[in-house]
Amino acid sequence: MPYPEEAEGFQVDSPETHTNFNKRFFKLKPFGDYDVDIKIEACGVCGSDLHTISGGWGAQKFPLCVGHEIIGRAIRVGPKVTLIQEGQRVGVGAQSYSCGECKQCKNDNETYCPVLMMDTYGSEWPQTGIVSQGGYSSHVRTHEHWVFPIPEQLETNLVAPMLCAGLTAYSPLVRNGAGPGKKVGIVGLGGIGHFGIMFAKALGAETWLFPGLAPRRWMHESWERMDTLLRRRKGFDLAKYLSLMDVHGRWISVGLPEEEGQVIKAQNLIANGVLIGASHLGSRREMLEMLKLAADKGLRGWVEELQIGEEGLKEAMVRMKKGDVHYRFTMTGYDKVFG
Repeated sequence: MPYPEEAEGFQVDSPETHTNFNKRFFKLKPFGDYDVDIKIEACGVCGSDLHTISGGWGAQKFPLCVGHEIIGRAIRVGPKVTLIQEGQRVGVGAQSYSCGECKQCKNDNETYCPVLMMDTYGSEWPQTGIVSQGGYSSHVRTHEHWVFPIPEQLETNLVAPMLCAGLTAYSPLVRNGAGPGKKVGIVGLGGIGHFGIMFAKALGAETWLFPGLAPRRWMHESWERMDTLLRRRKGFDLAKYLSLMDVHGRWISVGLPEEEGQVIKAQNLIANGVLIGASHLGSRREMLEMLKLAADKGLRGWVEELQIGEEGLKEAMVRMKKGDVHYRFTMTGYDKVFG
């Protein structure tokens, strides 16, 4: 049964077959007063997609269509929608719902909602039994709060990865004071890291890139007060980085590696009173600010396009596993596949 009751997309059935994508129809949740239906035109490929379908992040609700860096057109809006107009080019990121009533939701911290946090894919819509499905599909249905107008200046295939990777870098930068007179260090140049560099510089901060295993002398000479974005990896010497930060400098982790976290002794913290924190996505307000900044400054993601489909998606997952991407993939060609 076609849209509006069902969408068509590419689902994975198990971790053991996570590179096999099956094109099929699946149910959409019932259309609500505040919902927006989007006909998808492109979708970025996030490391979260691979971690999810390969089993690296634990059990999931299969079959599952992933993808949460979605760009498309709003083709239907609910009667109470005020934030989005039919026909607008819009985006959807990694989160699609929160309670909207708790302290966190009312203070631009909706991505930390303790009551109800719905991921764009893999979460069960309350009272329906329907599992949310992602952007490797023809359509997505999302509450208006989690649908974002895309500025005309930003190209669809290049802006798509900003909906997750970009926001994941931008939110901790602004929340930790990145701007003129501040020094920001980005550890690792990857899908999130390259956005971290762009946005830190655009915000006016002196911006440094550190590889995972940087020479200690070079690090020491360049390090002052750093708000640092970290995408952790195996064998990463976190203690060494912490020892080089200014007093009460902030180490902010944005990665979610599959392996266990690192052991840090109290002695690694007290010499400079370093503060360790983390960040999860970002608010609607921050998303809109980020997109405006990117439009105003002419910022673009470093993107390779792949054709949506069984082979294109398999290639994306295989190459991501190998680290063979600089620095993001975007799936395009949706009209050819879904009509």
